[in-house]
Amino acid sequence: MLGNFTYCNPTKLYFGKDAMRGLDEELPKYGKSVLLVYGGGSIKKNGIYDSVVQMLKKHGKTVAEDGGVMPNPTTDKLAEGCERARRAEPDLILAVGGGSVCDYAKALSVSVYCGDDPWEKFYRRWEEPDGRIIPVGCVLTMVGTGSEMNGGSVITNPAQNMKIGHVFGEEVFPKFSVLDPEYTFSVPRYQMVAGFFDIMSHILEQYFSGTDDNTSDYVMEGLLRSLIYSARIAVKDPTDYEARSNIMWTATWALNTFVAMGKDTDWEVHMLGHAVSAHTDATHGMTLAAVSPAYYRLILPYGLAKFRRYAVNVWGVDPAGKTDEQVALEGLAAMEAWMRSLGLVMRLSELGVTRDMLEGIADSTLINETGYKVLTRADVLAILERSL
Repeated sequence: MLGNFTYCNPTKLYFGKDAMRGLDEELPKYGKSVLLVYGGGSIKKNGIYDSVVQMLKKHGKTVAEDGGVMPNPTTDKLAEGCERARRAEPDLILAVGGGSVCDYAKALSVSVYCGDDPWEKFYRRWEEPDGRIIPVGCVLTMVGTGSEMNGGSVITNPAQNMKIGHVFGEEVFPKFSVLDPEYTFSVPRYQMVAGFFDIMSHILEQYFSGTDDNTSDYVMEGLLRSLIYSARIAVKDPTDYEARSNIMWTATWALNTFVAMGKDTDWEVHMLGHAVSAHTDATHGMTLAAVSPAYYRLILPYGLAKFRRYAVNVWGVDPAGKTDEQVALEGLAAMEAWMRSLGLVMRLSELGVTRDMLEGIADSTLINETGYKVLTRADVLAILERSL
């Protein structure tokens, strides 16, 4: 039975080859000053930076820049960005990049005028903002996180070996996002396929929860089938517009809060992956890929009916003459074969994890209580060991 919920998503999307018109439409709604946030500089090589700056100049904006946002944005970077923003006093933070840039922009939006330590307030105590929030807009250049249409923001504290996400309310959602699939064509293959699995993991984190007949599960099965099909095309031809546009749209729907309605959701794979990233600075989607097979094999007996359904409805496993467990395991095997075909990382050792790091990673792993099994510390260590 669907639980009670209230649903609102205030982000306006502009999607397609002419999506930049959205920036043209949105900029007049905000004041004079814009803080332009971006990553390591790839947008300057592929021309996206020039297009954005030209649009900002067209609308007479005063532009301050905060570049160099890393794939796993840190507390030090956030503190640096807050200082830049206080000097610039922006009316809009414009994030141009992938999910990490969008996450960082949202963290910045609530931290600039926060009277407390943002890390402690938002990421350790999970409190909500009570000061001024600077509006955020996004121009997306890499798909995976869904950060363009949600309130999620993940920050890493290297000193504490912790990587933690805060899901802010609708007041922190981007006001608008520009999604042009062609902007994703120049993303390196490694990052591209990592993003593909990030999408899959977002869906699975929500799918593998609950035992009721939930409309969201039917939606997610369709999203998964679309992703699996399009990813096979995209790895062969990264410039296939149909495949890349379908993947971009799937990524947004995977984590814009829609399919989570009425669901408990899990997110333990993300807790494991975040802990690995906190110790290695590894690419997010690859950490998820490395721990997912072991995690799902561990919890399969506790959610067997849903794993059987996943195998049949998503991977087309024929259940005839097989036990539910055999069908479920065949589904996970099909998923792992698809992962290998994309070139995803399948072992933590490929990300620099060594056996002597496992205790520390386990210490950094937050435990959720909404999945099919609440993990013990022994469970966490077993998953990490089997993933090594």
